Amino acid sequence: MSEQITDFKQFSQITDARWYPRYHIAPPFGWCNDPNGMCYYKGQYHFFYQHYPYEPRWGPMHWGHAVSDDLAYWKHLPIALVPEEPYETGGGCFSGSAIEKDGKLWLMYTGHLQANPEEEAAIGFPHIEFQCLASSEDGVHFTKSATNPVIEEADVKSDEVSIHDIRDPKVWEHNGKYYAVLGSRTPDMAHGQILLFESKDLTTSWKFKAISARSEGNLGGMWECPNFAEIDGQDVLVFSPMDLRTDDGTFYNDKVAGVLIGKLNYKTGIFKHGDFQYLDKGFDFYAPQIMQTPDGRTIMIGWLDMWNVDMHEIRDGWAGQMSIPRELHVKDEKIFSTPVKELEKLRKWTPITFEDVVIDEATSFDGVAGEACELVLTIDAAESKKFSIAIRASELEQTVLSYNASGKFTLDRTKSGEIINGAASVREIEVEPTDKLKLHIFIDRSSVEVFINDGAEVLSARIYPKRTSQKIIFVPENGLLEIDSLEFYKLDFGIPHPHIKDTPVDVAKEFPFLK
Repeated sequence: MSEQITDFKQFSQITDARWYPRYHIAPPFGWCNDPNGMCYYKGQYHFFYQHYPYEPRWGPMHWGHAVSDDLAYWKHLPIALVPEEPYETGGGCFSGSAIEKDGKLWLMYTGHLQANPEEEAAIGFPHIEFQCLASSEDGVHFTKSATNPVIEEADVKSDEVSIHDIRDPKVWEHNGKYYAVLGSRTPDMAHGQILLFESKDLTTSWKFKAISARSEGNLGGMWECPNFAEIDGQDVLVFSPMDLRTDDGTFYNDKVAGVLIGKLNYKTGIFKHGDFQYLDKGFDFYAPQIMQTPDGRTIMIGWLDMWNVDMHEIRDGWAGQMSIPRELHVKDEKIFSTPVKELEKLRKWTPITFEDVVIDEATSFDGVAGEACELVLTIDAAESKKFSIAIRASELEQTVLSYNASGKFTLDRTKSGEIINGAASVREIEVEPTDKLKLHIFIDRSSVEVFINDGAEVLSARIYPKRTSQKIIFVPENGLLEIDSLEFYKLDFGIPHPHIKDTPVDVAKEFPFLK
């Protein structure tokens, strides 16, 4: 059984709440990246994530753990997986997924063995990856399988697969059998691809079935963090391609998250699909995990960060946060992503609402301001030819959302606060022109998420403003700005933290495992 980490004094303590989120999942200490194992088990939503608890930087991966009754309010649980086995040495317990079987919660994850110089010389590669299982009867304490690894190099029956890059299993059951997709690449590292494995009982006899899908050469050299689900009658593959070709402007980042929509042939293992679609066209969204709720919805949470860029919260003792939970739908072969309805529970204060407002100059509305809030707008885009909305604004700082009648929507964080080196500051996308532009905006202490026209497009970004930058300013830029409706909500604390003074939390009650 993985040893539980309980000595909280060894970790960096967060003493400044300036960027720590009020309602987004973030680690209580240390580093986090990919979401893992999101599932519903014994009446609660479980969410795991890649975690290095000792410092706010990437290190040998553990699995952090949080639970929720409603997808709105979360609490931290003890670390679920600790890298302590020979097949996890150096890299740790990499990403994976969860499934319930016979009353137990099973985690399927990648053991990442980082080779020492002698091993690297022998195998010609710096690491080896294995697929492993761990189980729990209470959803909190996990025991790793004695038969680990359950999938290793020899199980991959293809010379078209780099056996050193096979990771991030997503497991599910279909017609009495268990299936898992894994991210991979070709041996020449030119084509990302997805591998499909099959087992009759989950715990043993995993068999390589097929290379299920592959890049044609312009969709990245490695496909990470695959997820598979049926959404609105369509098979959907969610994954995160790395090392995209960006010289022709085809892609916004060299690492993104997106979907392929099509049909999986369970007999052959081949996934026939349409074109790649983004899940988020902003700066910061990667490695999302999806799950089905008890009422049949498909919910997604992604890592609201990006590799190789400044993460200024590091100096406060933590690094990385997650997106809000989003509900996925497929309409006319297009993916849509919207905030889950449960987030409405965070609306603890009386909303501020306006209807049929016309302004001809920069305007702030009384009470419409904050560092953790939600803004729902419908704008008459036929009359409002060009406008912008400045959020987390002050005399010196602002994050700007702008739109013009041709359908160009821009997110500009040039003056958002601390400069984020290694990443772009302006993102412009094309939005289907419409008479009524719908915007649903979530603002937290160091993030913004913008849902456009019922989730047809989404842009997300980390930002690092001063806490005093809280204004929201509406600016007509070519004539009038006509707002059909505006709803503003201040949002409650969704996740407590033991060392942030303005987080209302009973430490002994909420963090009994921390001593």
